[in-house]
Amino acid sequence: MKSLQKHLIIIIVSVNISLVTNAAVKLPALVADGMVLQQNYPITLWGWAEKQENISVSFLDNVFKTCADEHGNWQIHIPPVSAGGPYNMQINDISLQNILIGEVWLCSGQSNMELPVSRVMELYAKEVNEYSNHLIRHFKVPLNYNFQQPQMDIKPSYWQELTPHSALSFSALAYFFAKDLYKKLKVPIGIINASVGGSPAEAWISESGLKSFPHYLMEKKIFESNAFRNQIQNLNREESIRWNDLVSKNDPGINEFIKWFEAGYDDKKWNEIDLFDNSWGNDGVNPENGTYWFRKSFYLENIPLNDNAILRLGCIVDADSVFVNGYFVGSTSYRYPPRIYNIPKNLLKKGVNNITVRVFSFSDRPHFVKEKPYELTFQNNKIDLKGKWRYRQGIQMPKLNQQVFFQYKPVGLYNAMIAPIEKFAVKGVLWYQGESNTNRFNEYYNLMSALITDWRNAREQPFMPFLLVQLPNYMESTIFTAESEWSELRYAQLLVSENIPSTGLAVTIDIGEWNDIHPLNKKEVGRRLSLQAQRVAYDMKEVIANGPQVSRITKIRNKVIIEFKKDGEELQKIKKVHGFAVAGKDGLFFGANAKVENNKVIIKSMCVRKPLKIRYAWADNPVNANLKNKSGIPASPFSGVIND
Repeated sequence: MKSLQKHLIIIIVSVNISLVTNAAVKLPALVADGMVLQQNYPITLWGWAEKQENISVSFLDNVFKTCADEHGNWQIHIPPVSAGGPYNMQINDISLQNILIGEVWLCSGQSNMELPVSRVMELYAKEVNEYSNHLIRHFKVPLNYNFQQPQMDIKPSYWQELTPHSALSFSALAYFFAKDLYKKLKVPIGIINASVGGSPAEAWISESGLKSFPHYLMEKKIFESNAFRNQIQNLNREESIRWNDLVSKNDPGINEFIKWFEAGYDDKKWNEIDLFDNSWGNDGVNPENGTYWFRKSFYLENIPLNDNAILRLGCIVDADSVFVNGYFVGSTSYRYPPRIYNIPKNLLKKGVNNITVRVFSFSDRPHFVKEKPYELTFQNNKIDLKGKWRYRQGIQMPKLNQQVFFQYKPVGLYNAMIAPIEKFAVKGVLWYQGESNTNRFNEYYNLMSALITDWRNAREQPFMPFLLVQLPNYMESTIFTAESEWSELRYAQLLVSENIPSTGLAVTIDIGEWNDIHPLNKKEVGRRLSLQAQRVAYDMKEVIANGPQVSRITKIRNKVIIEFKKDGEELQKIKKVHGFAVAGKDGLFFGANAKVENNKVIIKSMCVRKPLKIRYAWADNPVNANLKNKSGIPASPFSGVIND
């Protein structure tokens, strides 16, 4: 009997050890239920287990085996598979379901790539709410950074099928790109979204990739110290807490007996000012930071008060809290998002109502952004809120010092968000970034060359398609040609697309917004990227993806003649082409008259008799630039020397 008990104990212990061993198998976050794998390309699966653990992968009626090394790392290669699915996969005791094989694209860059569909619903609500597609999947790589070394895995995340609800968290640009590409290819589309708002290019390049940029490697070295980063984080936190505490304790708007946001507060002694008047929030030269209060009364009579109401307050620099009839309805903590606040039913009343906006200014000049919607909308009615408001300063505060964001430092994002997913095969890369590098435009071409080479080498894909979005038109427009950091960076992006193989450029200077660094028209950007993908990645030669591309610039006497590449589409025939400027030997640029003749552009300036240089659409916001091909795709801004 004792002998039998002993054997049973041994058997039970053996089973438990086996269960523990099998349970030790771990997969990276990307290798999960619902994933999309790249078709017609070797599939790499990898993970971790106990050392020398036997690993078995069952997929599509085949079994693939390997053994974990002495560190517990394992990797299995599966031969290329055609598009299809959904399939299941078994990796030891782990069951993965709903797997698709199709086209996978890595999307990266800064906020215009990260911007979710929820932020563009003002334009696309009907389209988003009416579209589902289980063959389109999105995976968001969570924000993380590391300065010591490339990481083994990313933070936990998951694949999402496209539904009206899940779409809200998709990258808006990637959403429209995937829809357009799916319509063309009719195969599953997977999007891996590794993007971070405000991130500069150098944050996405490896340490070895930055070897030609020693100043960035020195900066990276500084941030390797955990103690140093903790010290900065504590200083950031302490200053922010101190600033907010002073505001809370000293702002009379929330400390007086009758609060300034209350419906019954008497604001008759406040100053009256137009919402877009520039005289408030500064001393005439410098901003005065702190808090400002704005109040506006309006009358409701024949509007059904049980209707859903939406309050739109454009964009506000820097942050705001909003009250309606004394009740808090919402806040936004930074400058860029559109202010859209839902008003609860029964909060509004017949007769006089009030809106109070508490504006927080941290460092910049506070203001309400022009040419945005400022209105209260009902189902069939709208109340315009522009014009006169009453206002009063709450408390003046010192400037809140610029916070240090570690995710913007060199190498950090590469190590934590790109290196861990390099084994996961993709068709190519979509890249929308550059705003954070405009003040260093002179190095951008070399930075992007390093980044593209870096990512291709890591994946052993020397011609992996890399598609860029050129910076859109932004900021105030001018009627004169001017020096422009944004133009310089756009030109660097153009040179990348012209000089580096298997790249493409989506030009967007016609679909930006002068008052918003995050233009809402992501649908057209996604379509233009899809056209570039069809041209570069799928070799669809009939697809027109590029606008007019310059092949030669010559002159006859004082006339400049621009010829275009013959493989492109013909120019749009327009009476007058805007956006050209020429310069003589003094280097001063003057606007020039231009017209289309025989698929060439003929340019002449009364101010420059002997033109030597030429520019097109050279401004932050080249609003009138109108050189396009017959398909409506614009020419990129460019600068060049005129040949005799």
